[in-house]
Amino acid sequence: MSDMPTAKTRPASNWSAIWILPLIALMIGGWLAWQAYRDAGVEIEVRFETGEGIVANKTEVIYKGMSVGKVTKLVLDAKGDNQGVIATIEMNKAADPHLTKGTRFWLVKPSVSLAGISGLETLVSGNYIAVSPGEGERTKRFTALKVAPPLADTEPGLHLTLKAERLGSLNRDSPVFYKQIQVGRVKSYRLSDDQSTVEVKVFIEPGYASLVRKHTRFWNASGISIDADLSGVKVRSESLSSIVAGGIAFATPEYRKDSPPTDPSLPFRLYEDFDAAQAGIRVKVKLSDYEGLQAGRTPVMYKGIQVGSLKALKMEDNLASATAELTLDPLAEDYLVDGTQFWVVKPSISLAGITGLEALVKGNYIAIRPGEKGAKPQREFEARPKAPPLDLKAPGLHLVLFADTLGSLEIGSPVMYRQVKVGSVQSYQFARNSKRILIGVHIEKEYENLVNGSSRFWNVSGITLTGGLSGIKIKSESLQTLMAGGIAFDTPTPDVALKRRIPRFRLLESQEAVNRTGTLVTIRVDRADGLKPGTPIRFRGLDVGSVESVDLTKDLQAVLLRARITEAADRIARAGTQFWVVKPALGLVRTENLDTLIGGQYIEVQPAAKDKGPQRDFIALGEAPEIVGEEVGLPLTLSAPRRGSIKPGVPVTYREVAVGKVTGFELGQTADRVLIHILIEPRYAALVRGGSRFWNSSGFGFDWGLFKGATVRTESLQTLIDGGIAFATPEGEQMGNPARPQQTFALFDKPEDAWLQWAPKIQIAK
Repeated sequence: MSDMPTAKTRPASNWSAIWILPLIALMIGGWLAWQAYRDAGVEIEVRFETGEGIVANKTEVIYKGMSVGKVTKLVLDAKGDNQGVIATIEMNKAADPHLTKGTRFWLVKPSVSLAGISGLETLVSGNYIAVSPGEGERTKRFTALKVAPPLADTEPGLHLTLKAERLGSLNRDSPVFYKQIQVGRVKSYRLSDDQSTVEVKVFIEPGYASLVRKHTRFWNASGISIDADLSGVKVRSESLSSIVAGGIAFATPEYRKDSPPTDPSLPFRLYEDFDAAQAGIRVKVKLSDYEGLQAGRTPVMYKGIQVGSLKALKMEDNLASATAELTLDPLAEDYLVDGTQFWVVKPSISLAGITGLEALVKGNYIAIRPGEKGAKPQREFEARPKAPPLDLKAPGLHLVLFADTLGSLEIGSPVMYRQVKVGSVQSYQFARNSKRILIGVHIEKEYENLVNGSSRFWNVSGITLTGGLSGIKIKSESLQTLMAGGIAFDTPTPDVALKRRIPRFRLLESQEAVNRTGTLVTIRVDRADGLKPGTPIRFRGLDVGSVESVDLTKDLQAVLLRARITEAADRIARAGTQFWVVKPALGLVRTENLDTLIGGQYIEVQPAAKDKGPQRDFIALGEAPEIVGEEVGLPLTLSAPRRGSIKPGVPVTYREVAVGKVTGFELGQTADRVLIHILIEPRYAALVRGGSRFWNSSGFGFDWGLFKGATVRTESLQTLIDGGIAFATPEGEQMGNPARPQQTFALFDKPEDAWLQWAPKIQIAK
């Protein structure tokens, strides 16, 4: 037993590692407790009239958009008459210094009123309690406001007091306008201490505070102001917002522009309306037409909106004009410049339509069109006698047409495209040289793409009447253009750019004139009887052109026709071409050109046979040429002591059958004879022989004797009137050889009886 080892002993320790974890947990718990104590909020009580919209553990207290507390409990007010609720709120500890008697709480929730919509953000985040820190003793009990407090006077900007006879439709947050721009709002209102006036507190934003001067005028712009009597109806409103929620407007009178800045401590008067404020701009307008205008009643209108009124109307000494004193809205100040136009609007009925129809209801009024902003300021104007053309700044396409005559066009006449009205005539005036008329046209914006560089315009006023023996053609664009005149156009080629901002086009007299192309020529005639624009130019019955204008020559000795050749222009407009006027011819035997009695005279043309170069200026023949081109036949010459009634074109007859004609005459070489040239048709050339005898068959022969009585002899009724030549050929050996070209025969005054008995058999050509 003694050999066994002896165990070594050591005293047991009281420490164990397992105690480390509880110690750490204790330390963390202590730290958290200290943090909770340090960050613990301040508990306060706020009394509300109702708990509607407040939820415990959800509704927050918001200051400048940040959460500074939360409702933890909501109970009825046990100490009161149970008409309220007590909300226990845990505020952030940082808010503790600001919890004073001057601090205010109120509930924010969505609200819709005439002044607008407020609390719109609560639709997403829910209702919340707003707080406004104040001063005073520390407290933990508060009473919430029923509504949000007015804007504090410490807020940057201009705070003013306005005194009015009555509040009208003004309310908290009603807008304050300057030139129809909102620059502030109404803070609050109350009765004055003596209860005789209403004090309205307003706030002007810092950026607009300098607009209020010592002599600034404020007026109530709430709702709509209506003033009506037999002279008209006067309606005025500042804006749609002021109609609904009320509003205040202000301006500084023009003659007070040097007014010093205002003293915010001094109250302003709030006038009942704009007219009472007398804050408008005074201008003078000289009127030549002042019928129906009445001082204090007649409005000044711009695009249907009243911008002023007539304050006084003073007659001139000559009673031919009057000077109107107008008061205009301050917002028009920048536009009362050189170029501003005034005119009187009253009902007017014309073929172009009814204008000024609104004046039937509200009476005659003065209209204004502002000038260009930035131009030279002006305060005295002279009114136009009628409405000016449409403003070039108005939407749509503005263009100018130039024409030789105005026709029946007038302001308001329609402009048609495929018989659809797309615009109207806005003005017309003489060009600077007074030779043409310039017509201002406006194409409505939705149709302006119908016009491009290829567009062609023509006059469609009234009725176009054309006709002749073949019939009558009547054409009118529409009933409206028949009565009021009108213009039509087409655009044959797409995508042709306009060359000017205000393009110019020629206005032609008809659609036919538009469709014509060709060469322009001038034709000089002695007289213009029956000739006018549109007179046709014809060749062998076909129209090859027409007259476009008729004017006197500078020396007044002739008439100059400007014409356009549209067919075969290269063959007609060249040297050698002949023109003459075709007129009706009435006679006992022959009637010619009867269609000109109805269709009017026309111009006939005979193109040159050979090309001798182009020519544009011509002199018309006095009458139609007898020989146009080389004629075929047997030419002969007759020798006579005098011409008698023989003239080119009269017939040469054989046995009272026309076989030729006279082509001309001239004096013989020694001037003792007259040489008459005739042409026998080829078929009848064999009838003329060496023994043939020619005599003058013009007029009639009268033979009288005591025993044989009286004998009257004539070749024919035609030769009796127009003149003529007859011949006879003997029989047998006296006949002679066939006549040679240019052979000369004697022309006897009358035939012998034997000649009239000659009747040889001669074969004529087929």
